Amino acid sequence: MNISRSRMLLFSWLLPFTALAEPIQPTHEFTLQNGLKVVVREDHRAPVVTSQLWFKVGSSDEPPGKSGLSHALEHMLHKGSSKTCAGEVSAILDNLGATHNAFTDSDVTTYHQTVQPHQLGVAFELMADMISTAHLRAEDFIPELAVIQEERRLRVDDDPDKIAQERLSSIAFPASSYGAPIIGWLHDLQRLNADDLRHWYQTYYAPGNATLVIVGDVTLEKVKPQVERYFGVLAARPFVAARTSLELAEPGERKVILHQAIPAPRLIMSFNAPSLATVENRRTVHALRLLNTLLAGSNSARLRKRLQLTDRLFSSISSEYNSLYRGDSLLTLTAQLHSQRNESLDQAQARIWELLDELKSAPPDSVELERARTQLIATQIYDRDDIVNQARNLGALESIGLSWRLMEEDIDELNQVTPADIQHVARTYLTRQRLSTAHVHVHVEKNNE
Repeated sequence: MNISRSRMLLFSWLLPFTALAEPIQPTHEFTLQNGLKVVVREDHRAPVVTSQLWFKVGSSDEPPGKSGLSHALEHMLHKGSSKTCAGEVSAILDNLGATHNAFTDSDVTTYHQTVQPHQLGVAFELMADMISTAHLRAEDFIPELAVIQEERRLRVDDDPDKIAQERLSSIAFPASSYGAPIIGWLHDLQRLNADDLRHWYQTYYAPGNATLVIVGDVTLEKVKPQVERYFGVLAARPFVAARTSLELAEPGERKVILHQAIPAPRLIMSFNAPSLATVENRRTVHALRLLNTLLAGSNSARLRKRLQLTDRLFSSISSEYNSLYRGDSLLTLTAQLHSQRNESLDQAQARIWELLDELKSAPPDSVELERARTQLIATQIYDRDDIVNQARNLGALESIGLSWRLMEEDIDELNQVTPADIQHVARTYLTRQRLSTAHVHVHVEKNNE
């Protein structure tokens, strides 16, 4: 069989990645009597360990009028518990030289620390107390709520990109609960109170609604007794099971128009698509991931090469698709018009449609697909060099109702995607019936003189 030199070179890059893709770290799982699931991955390449506690609750679980509740509770868990005063958890971990933080997302709230292995018990004790005996006092929440509101103003309201993304999300999910921002709408934040926090805490912060992920220089024999000592004593409690936010198959074309203080017009196109947790066949999601990379994942990607680097229509263009949602997801293209061009956003969007329609008419050739596949697989391999990224991937899978074992199958399944698969998902999901668009125009101050 004749193989072109370019294809041989691409395979020469891919083969080392697939060889390295074999699982090399022993991974264990067990569940405590109170329902807490624990995943332990051994990685002895450095004398550090990361511990991440994932609760299956996020902004998508919040009822109307209570947006921002999960994120506010995350803030308040550092305001004191039965063993610590406000700020003491951070002070203890800082004194140990640990890195630590927390984050809230659409489906999860996660608390994480990276420490030396002999310090892991301290991290466990602090976390176990924080998630079971937090004070959540009204006198602490009032000033913290002001901090959160200011965070929203600085990170969202004063950022044209974040505002555009927020407004687009609000129309991109007409039937599901992903439309509200994780940080919350300002008018909702102004109405939250400590009783809301306590109810949310009691409803979702149960051991059976969480997964503890530990990755690093540990063994199961050493870490399991510590987990049982600090987390096993927590009482099992009933909790509200996570909801799956399913979207309409074809919601219809939607559009929002904004005018903001930006240097050049911007265009955002989001297409409703399934996630790994909602798709019937995982191959569809892997094809969407490769399609996302093929469209604008690198300078050699189709949209970026032709519309940014060659035609110079856009000064930047990127794509994003997150398959690790509990509910349905989006594939999003974001582009900024080049300041020297006079095209309208409608004309720019028409150019993007031309390239999308090309992909629907003819599948990508094998070289183009292998280039995208190599890039995506390389990213997966490099992620495994970082214990924090490993833990995040394991925790994310478990928290959306899937098994961490899918992480080990990921590269093999990416390798099975064909050009025809790419064409099929392009035809299925890159349609106007699934499209939400944001046109962000340059706001021009009127001269009243």
